[in-house]
Order: sequence, then C-alpha cells, then structure tokens
Amino acid sequence: MPDMRRYRVDNCSIERTLAVLGEKWTFLVLREAFNGVRRFADFQAGTGAPRQVLSARLARLVAEGLLRKEPYQEPGQRQRDEYRLTQKGLDLYPILISLMHWGDRHLADQDGAPMIVTHRDCGAPVRLHLRCAEGHEVAGPREVTPRPGPGARWSASA
Repeated sequence: MPDMRRYRVDNCSIERTLAVLGEKWTFLVLREAFNGVRRFADFQAGTGAPRQVLSARLARLVAEGLLRKEPYQEPGQRQRDEYRLTQKGLDLYPILISLMHWGDRHLADQDGAPMIVTHRDCGAPVRLHLRCAEGHEVAGPREVTPRPGPGARWSASA
C-alpha cells in the first residue's frame, strides 16, 4: 500500500468541500431547499437564521453554483428571487441524508428520529449504503484502502 503521507493534501477534496459547506447555516439552508423551500422568508422561518446571515449564505450558495436565483413577482409586489437547487446542489443530497442518519443514531431524543425520509413510490425508509464499483457493500473504514488518485501530488520530502 502506498504511503499516503508522501502526498500533499493541499488539493484535498474533503477540505475543499468543507470550505464551501462547513458551516451550520449552510447545511440548514440546504435542508430547507431539499424540503422544497424557495423563498427568503420561508428559509428564515425554517432555519431561524438572522437575516444578514441567511442573506450571506444564500449569496454564497448561488456563487458556488449550488443554488440558482429565479425571479418571481406576486401581484402588487416588487420582483423578488426564489432559490432553486442546481444539479451541483442536488448532488449533495446523500451528504445531508448521511448527516441526518448519523444524528438519528447518535443524537436523537429517546423518542427516536424527528424525521424519516421515505421512498415516494413504495413508502419504504431511505437508507444509504456504501458500495465498491463491483457492488460489494463496504461496512466501514477498515474495509477500504486509500490510494493516490490521478490528482495526487507528491510532497517535496517524497
């Protein structure tokens, strides 16, 4: 097995993802977006975020390409923007479900999970499974081997 310490981590995908997402309000905004929320006031009601914080998070998610703005106008009102998930944003869904499942397992009240996500077609609870490209289920980190990918960079001491 290659020694991963010989590779630089300045292009780490986890670190880059956390630079975009690694803040509580960002995840709460995304939670609301996945639950169908599109308008500022509804995001604010669902997250409890202060107005300035929410405005900054929405702007960042738009700038990162996770949400897009779509103008709308209620009769007699000025034009405003709705926020809709882009494909890049939709690709985050498994991460949010994984966070929810971890919280349900380790942090939920004694009564159990506050929300259960079910498959629209059959009603069964949604579960995430980690599998290799050959379809084998991977139970945890002891069943994987980290290897350098095509973007790996050697460290100067290697």
